[in-house]
Order: sequence, then C-alpha cells, then structure tokens
Amino acid sequence: MRQVTAIILGGGRGTRLYPLTKRRAKPAVPIGGKYRLIDIPVSNCINSGIQHIYILTQFNSASLNRHVSQTYQFSRFSDGFCEILAAEQTDENPNWFQGTADAVRQYLWLLEPSGSTEYLILSGDHLYRMDYSKFVRRHRETNADVTIAVLPCDLERASDFGLIKTDADGRVVQFTEKPKGAELERMRVDTTTLGLTLEEAERRPFVASMGIYVFRHDVMLKLLRDDPSRTDFGKEILPACLDDYNVQAYLFDDYWEDIGTIEAFYKANLALTSQNAPPFSFYHPAPIYTRPRYLPPSKLIDCQIAESIITEGCIIKQARIFHSVLGLRSRIESGVRIEDSLLMGADFYETPIQREESLRRGLPPVGIGERCVLQKAIIDKNARIGNDVRILNKERPDSADHPERGFYIRHGIVIVPKDTVIPDGTVI
Repeated sequence: MRQVTAIILGGGRGTRLYPLTKRRAKPAVPIGGKYRLIDIPVSNCINSGIQHIYILTQFNSASLNRHVSQTYQFSRFSDGFCEILAAEQTDENPNWFQGTADAVRQYLWLLEPSGSTEYLILSGDHLYRMDYSKFVRRHRETNADVTIAVLPCDLERASDFGLIKTDADGRVVQFTEKPKGAELERMRVDTTTLGLTLEEAERRPFVASMGIYVFRHDVMLKLLRDDPSRTDFGKEILPACLDDYNVQAYLFDDYWEDIGTIEAFYKANLALTSQNAPPFSFYHPAPIYTRPRYLPPSKLIDCQIAESIITEGCIIKQARIFHSVLGLRSRIESGVRIEDSLLMGADFYETPIQREESLRRGLPPVGIGERCVLQKAIIDKNARIGNDVRILNKERPDSADHPERGFYIRHGIVIVPKDTVIPDGTVI
C-alpha cells in the first residue's frame, strides 16, 4: 500500500448538520464522546497500511486543522504523513473548490509527481470500518481503471445515493446519481448475484455507491484534465467514463452510515450505547485513533447510569442517565435526569475561582446545572446550562430555529450550539 495516496474530501459546508457545523467543518464534528468524524477514514487508512493521506478542506477548517496537526504525526523514520490541503486561490485558478472532482483537480500539481500508482478517494463524514487494502487489491486484480465501493440498499434510502448496475463480470455499465421515480425503479437489480440471500435481495434490490473510489494514477489525471467543467465525481466524472474505461464495483456488505443529517448523526451516536453488539463499535482490535489527551478518570458520585457511554474527565453528581453519550470533561450537577441525549462535553475545565466569577456575572458554569431534565437533546461543547432547565421539546415541533433563545430543533431533536448559555429555569 506504499504506492497508494488517500485523498479525504472534507470541504463541504455541512448545511444539513447545522448548527453543529456553525463553527467547524463537517469532518471535525465530534462523535462517540471523544472522537471526530475525520478520525474514521484516517484510522481506516492507517489500519490498512496507507500512510500517505491528504485532507481537502474549505469551510470552517480551523478546528479540523488543529485536530489533524495535533493527532496524526508519523515517525520521522517513516515517509508517512497526514496533511491538510486547504482551498486556495491561485493565478491559474481564482475559484474555491466547486465540487469533489474540482477539489482534487486543483491539487493535481501536487499529486502528479507523488509516484503513487493509485489514488483512494474518501469522504470525511462516513462511519464504517473498511480494510482498504482489500479494496485496492480487487482494483488491481480486475485491471480496473476505476473501482467504486458499493453496498446493497433498500428502496427507502436508494434515492439518496448514486446507484449502479453491473454486468456478469462486475463491470459497471450504468451509474445514476440520486434517481427518482421511474428512473429509480429502472435501477433495480438482482442482488443475489452479489451473494445476498433471496430474502435479503428482495429487501435490498439496489446497489448504492459509497462515494469511495480507487483511480489508477494516469486515469484520474486524464479524467480531471480532459473536461474542467466536470466538477463532481458522482454526478459527472463517473457516468461519463463508463464506455471508455474499465470501471469495476467492489461489494462492501457491512455497517456504513453517511453522517449527513442531524437525525443520522444522533442515531449513530446513541446506537453506540446498545447492550447488544452495536452496528459500529470502537471496541475493536483495530483502533480508531484520535487526539491523545491527558485527562483524569471520570468521577461518578451516587449516580444511576444505564446503556450509556461516559468518556474521560467527567464529574457527575447524583444524576440519572439513560441511553446517552457524555463527552470529555462533562460536568453534571446533582438532581439531573438525562435520557436519549448526546452531550459533547467541554474543551476545558473551569477553576473554582472561574466558576464563582461566572456566577457573579450571572452566567451558569460550564456544564449542566442542578435539577435539569434533558430528553432527546444534543448539547454541543462548552454549553452553560443553568439550574432547573428542562430541555424536552415541549411543543413537539419537528423543526424550528430559535438562535435568539440558544437552540434549534431538527427531526424533533433539540440542539444547543457550542458556547451557548441557557439561563436558570428555561423550558424548551
């Protein structure tokens, strides 16, 4: 895998994850209490033996840049690297990234002389485990110009993805990006040919692109340079190359989730707390790497906790917590009840003097105050929740924006953005 370069696309605005992306890039959104979304593809690369990694960024990239630089430092005796490539204006191209393919195109001057035989194109906002070395080997064995990672998909989700059809040899003969209606129905295939049982094939009759590709070095350069007006891999580059290039499919029939919406993000996090084997687990021999921190163990005083994840450095007093995830340095005062919620914790500890100063200024300390009730909520980092606050979507709207009051609602989930102050006695 030394001749493979991974390119992780992390430059999108992440509008569907707003307000979690108000101040951070989508790949920098925390997950699982202590990780970031970008840790998933980077760790998959490292665990697959791929150590030449570029991350393309554009919007709100400060926290992502900081996380990557503090986390992924390879040995000086290795030629491995994990580097950020930010969008930049040049004399040759005064524009920002116009799409996934255009982002890679703007850095061909750096990629071309790299000596890589293949480029692995990844997304920075997916949750899954994958051995990319098997993917690349399949690409080489089939003498493919391009290989697309695919997975079987049901009707409910099919229109959210690019769908493909293959011939008997696994060669892709049709690629349609997010089809609807009759066009969607025409993309049905017999997925028993992919190894699914008859029952599974009836439930998942579509083959969806995961947005993960392997390109042969010279093929990617030619495809990106031939027509600069083609700015997106899924919508334009791949459909246009089916006739002239050997485009193969690689089946991945395991857990994979596109963390593109608040609902998907919320469900993926809480699924980690499952008593049974969760669909994705951080408890695996192949680690998911993240920034090393030197935090004390969590302190739990007279608490009732079930089906939850409590990360390092938390202080929790006389609280009842069910089916929730508490991030780093979470501070929970006495009499609190938390259910079906995700708390991202804090970036710092307040000293006793700082807490007293906050109270003197009329600000709640960082964390959750006394006698609060949280249900189906996402509390972003460094939030200050006062005493006797009730966050439980009392009016039950599916969606609402109340930035003046410090919260948003998406899919019935209440989101309190980073650094927000919720005064004592507030009811949401």
